Parts: sequence; C-alpha cells; structure tokens
Amino acid sequence: MARRPMARELERVAAARPPRAKRPASPAGEAMAMLARRGLRPSPARPDLPFPPDLAGETADRLADRLGHYAFRLFLRGAIQRAGGFTPEDATTFVKAAAARAFAETLVSLGLAAPIGRDRYRLVRPANSFGGTLEWYVGRELGRWLGFDVATGVKFHARGVGGDLDVVAAAEGKLVYLELKSSPPKHLSDGEVAAFFDRVRLVRPDVALFVVDTALRLTDKVVPMLAAEIQGRTDTRPSPRRIERELWAIGPHLYAVNSKPDLMMNIGRAIAEGLLARGPNPI
Repeated sequence: MARRPMARELERVAAARPPRAKRPASPAGEAMAMLARRGLRPSPARPDLPFPPDLAGETADRLADRLGHYAFRLFLRGAIQRAGGFTPEDATTFVKAAAARAFAETLVSLGLAAPIGRDRYRLVRPANSFGGTLEWYVGRELGRWLGFDVATGVKFHARGVGGDLDVVAAAEGKLVYLELKSSPPKHLSDGEVAAFFDRVRLVRPDVALFVVDTALRLTDKVVPMLAAEIQGRTDTRPSPRRIERELWAIGPHLYAVNSKPDLMMNIGRAIAEGLLARGPNPI
C-alpha cells in the first residue's frame, strides 16, 4: 500500500508551484461587474452598427430621437437589409412615399447614408442586421432616461449556453436583462425562446424582459411560447397577466413587451413593475 504524503510534503509541493496568473481587473461599469460577480467572464461583442460605435454628441442625440419613432426604425431596418443600395420605397412599404424620402434624407443628414444616383441611397457603413442598432438605442435610452449603467452586446463565455446578452442594466443594486427581438413575431423560433431562458437561468437577473420591436399582438405567438417554455422547465403552468395593452407579466419578475404605442415607455413600465415587485412593502 502506497504511503500517503505527510503534511509537510504536501505543503512543500504546494509552495513549489508557480504563482497563478494575474487575475483580470473588474470590467468597467457596474452592469459588467455584476456579471463578473456571478462567475461569468463578460466582454463586449464587436458592435454591428451602421454608424461608428463611438457616435456621440448632437448626432447621437438626433439619431436616438429618430429611433424613438417606430416608422423610422422600420425604415432603417429595411435599409440595412439592402446593403447594395435602396430607394426610399424599397426600404419599407409601411409609410407613404413622402415620409420614406424624408427618412432617407434624414439618414444622409446624420451621415449614415449617401446618395448613389437618382432617388437611390446606400448606407455608408453596412451592418448585418438591425439588432445592434436596437441594442444601442435601448441601452442609450436606459442610461439617459432612467440613469442605468448599461452594457450592450455582451459575451459571457459560459459553456453550454449560447448567444449574447443584448442589454444588461444595473441600478439600485439590481440587474436587469433585456432580450431584444427586431424581427416580427412570426420569425420567433422555439430555439430562440429556449436560449433566452438558458441565459436567464445563468445570469439570474432581478428583472428580465423579452422585448419584441413590433406593433403586433404578443398574445398570438410570443406570450404562449414563453409560457410553454416555463411549463416545460418547471412542470408549472404559468398564468400570464396583462398589465396593460401588450405589456405582460409572464412569471415572477419576467415580462414581455412590444412597441405599441412606444417602445421605451413600455420597457420603462415593465422595469418599474419588476423593481417594485422586488422591493419591500412598507405598509
């Protein structure tokens, strides 16, 4: 039978080991630091934007104000999908021709697009999808409007859980996670819903939002899919509760919202509901 090493020998072996590599510093910002405290290794993903990531000042303010208009978001989404160039009427069929031309000229004035011929335009900086722009807008508004520390497009490097965290926001010692969908509900897949819940389970935010940038009802597909995923994971049949219009409480501290009548107003209301539910009742 082999002799077990004595305590002195164990200590000698341990002392001979080289020092561990230097631990990385805490990531910048409270939202990222809260992810690090949860055992994750958060890092920013490469921004996918049709404008410089460091856009700031008056131009950023003007762009954010325009993105507050649902029709403009639809137009920019269509322009991004046409990397080779577009006419105003190509970009969206949901606004009148005069409004579409005005949106195209707004993109030019913001430096996002340039004319390339008669009534044709091209984005100066192509993007793969509208998703990054939606993350930028929502994150910026949460910081500007509600005073959150915000990170967008966050990689978390956890084995077995895919995707990125679209928006994470920290305030009052609470962490809010927002999953943003820029496509209509008909494109939402079971896999996307399952991946969202995997990330919620990993991050354990205080409040989680499933946000679909659409004026369409969530009751036809989105709310049933979220409820079915919860039931499949817990064997408990949730009872989604309508807060108002298409703002839904799906489960404890989990909300679903759409863009009607205003995206950020709905997001703000859902966050308020979630934080109040987390807070103590003083009465």
